Amino acid sequence: MARPTRAVINFDALRHNLAVARQAAPASRLMAVIKANAYGHGLERVAQALPGAQGFGVACLEEAMVIREAGINRPVTLLEGVFEADELLVASQENLTLTLHQPWQLEALAAVSLPQPVAVWLKVDTGMHRLGFEPEEVAACLQRLAAMPQVARVGLMSHLACADDRQDARNAAQIARFASLAAGLPNPKTLANSGGLLGWPDSHYDWVRPGLMLYGVSPYPDTHVGTLGLKPVMTLRTELIAVHKYPAGAEIGYGAAWRCPEPMRVGVAAVGYGDGYPRHAVNGTPVLVRGQSARLIGRVSMDMISLDLRGLPEARVGDEVVLWGNGLPVEQVARSAGTIAYELLCNVAPRVRIQQTGQAMGGQDGTELANVGC
Repeated sequence: MARPTRAVINFDALRHNLAVARQAAPASRLMAVIKANAYGHGLERVAQALPGAQGFGVACLEEAMVIREAGINRPVTLLEGVFEADELLVASQENLTLTLHQPWQLEALAAVSLPQPVAVWLKVDTGMHRLGFEPEEVAACLQRLAAMPQVARVGLMSHLACADDRQDARNAAQIARFASLAAGLPNPKTLANSGGLLGWPDSHYDWVRPGLMLYGVSPYPDTHVGTLGLKPVMTLRTELIAVHKYPAGAEIGYGAAWRCPEPMRVGVAAVGYGDGYPRHAVNGTPVLVRGQSARLIGRVSMDMISLDLRGLPEARVGDEVVLWGNGLPVEQVARSAGTIAYELLCNVAPRVRIQQTGQAMGGQDGTELANVGC
């Protein structure tokens, strides 16, 4: 019998969340951000399942090639641009859109001969201070790019640093700074990530770049995902493989890190940090057993966790355990582990098998696939 740990990917929920993005920004085109293996959901699978996205955003050339090799010809943007000049030729051959954020990238583009000109986004630093040209450099960069035969078209891009906090005044400052730079320019423009898309209509422009929200996670720590109309796409699930009754004082797991306060039933579920479940999740981290609330006890081990089954007298070996997803938002689990939902989703291990539900191009409802990283 196969180990029961599964990541169930619901493509209907994925497309629903894209529709939420479209409704929030009806005048903008949607660049679905599917970098980092589509936040752990499967890059190729997600790209094929989103025919409604006008384009995709990835981190690097290797990720873009997965999309092209799957036969998908829509625009693909390299959000970190190229890492060396030799990648420019492949980007041109594959009709990929570049992000230029460093002077050496601009110089490399000016010096290369390409089979066909490429579209580029000029990235400007409006306040995040991570990637991008300074605002005062933008006019000269745009003028130079417009004169290059290697360039088909140029857009203006920036990124919001504090979009997860709708009360942070720096968002308005960045939006105003970008608006000042963009004023009067005919070039395509993009600023909004998930937080900006849902929170600041003034950030929408020609393209919006939904990422985290596509996977059914709230971009705002203080807002439950359900109030935004989003549905979780990944449900990480396993089963109880043992149920024991222990006396008061019994010590549970490695390091005897938790002690039974009374006679009680303890369940063991087949999932651990070897599967991507967070090792630093604390006692009391929520799980669902048979659809009902239960709590983590003791240390997370490589392959197993222990669960407090008090209040669940009917729990038995073989019962479903949900670690996050339907009924249990991943961001709630992330808070208990001192991390963020992005990390949990991206860290699901290759040994966890993928089960897909909903209709997806290239797969049937209920298909089970090995998690091979794409």
